[in-house]
Amino acid sequence: MSDRQCSRVAFIDDEPDIRRATAQSLTIAGLEPMVFAGAEAALAAIDRDFDGMVISDIRMPGMDGLELFRRLSALDPDLPVVLISGHSDIQTAVAAVHRGAYDFLAKPFQPDRLLATVKRALEKRQLVLENRRLRAQVGVSLESGPLLGNSPAIEQLRQTIDQIAKVDVDVLVEGETGTGKGLVAAMLHRSSGRSARPMVTLDCGALPDTLVESELFGHVSGAFPGAQHPRTGRIEQASRSTLFLDEIETMPTGVQQKLQRALEMRQITPMGANAPRAVDLRVVTASKVDLAALVKQGQFSAPLFYRLNGITLRIPPLRQRMDDIPMLFGVFVSSAAKRPQRDEPKLTPAIWRRLKNHDWPGNVRELQRFAEYVA
Repeated sequence: MSDRQCSRVAFIDDEPDIRRATAQSLTIAGLEPMVFAGAEAALAAIDRDFDGMVISDIRMPGMDGLELFRRLSALDPDLPVVLISGHSDIQTAVAAVHRGAYDFLAKPFQPDRLLATVKRALEKRQLVLENRRLRAQVGVSLESGPLLGNSPAIEQLRQTIDQIAKVDVDVLVEGETGTGKGLVAAMLHRSSGRSARPMVTLDCGALPDTLVESELFGHVSGAFPGAQHPRTGRIEQASRSTLFLDEIETMPTGVQQKLQRALEMRQITPMGANAPRAVDLRVVTASKVDLAALVKQGQFSAPLFYRLNGITLRIPPLRQRMDDIPMLFGVFVSSAAKRPQRDEPKLTPAIWRRLKNHDWPGNVRELQRFAEYVA
């Protein structure tokens, strides 16, 4: 997230004393004055991405302030331009404001009035440029794939996924809630040699302990009371595809041991069956906690952990890649705004402050919900 603030002020006046006094006031206020004796020189120094605002006298030899305002408006209608008017030019200045000039200052103006006007104009310019950067980043990011962001950690993660996707090795994905572990699993599957068949997913944390084993291994008819029909387990369903086990840290201890043996042998025995069945699958597991730490604490099976983490991918939390937030927010807002009768909103000061200052404990998922609320 860019911390650069708009602070440049292009000041145009043909009177040297006014230029010097105004430049001094702006400098004392911590701003960056750019002074010009004529409109032509100022126009040559300002482009559409100028990170500042413009103050110009109306009456000047050569190109006057009104013509400069028209030229700058054609270059960038969102560039704040403040006109300086003498008493006889006030009506002209008011008419220019109605045509899009940001404001006008009547001579003689007080330094406090000048600085207040400048700071408001720079705040507006900051928001305009941030919105432009956001829209530009959204376009670039959509081309880079579904795991959005330009931070080094995310770029490295994308590269690693590309490198290992076609390697038939089991992968452990670790990351806090809402960081996108399921998205990483889907990316691994789509780029693998198993993508012709759908990925099979089991959220271990969403099932009662008593059902996890049946969901994983399946059962035959009569395996237990109420089992009137056979059921194919998720492991067998995922044969020749990818099995994604989310929240693996919640899996009951007894089931962990059976899963470890099944993955070691690449075969399963459904509940109530007499003979094992061979399976050919890749396993991607996800955990929102450090599994290695759970192993040390005796809360997770060490043999299963070492079987699962052929390769470990760690997704950084959003607070560690704050520069990616405007881009992600822009993608989510654009998506939400595509709903009927919705216009894409622009960043306001309040939204910008939240994007910059919030810790986002819910990570990307929380940011997406916020974008949907804003839209």
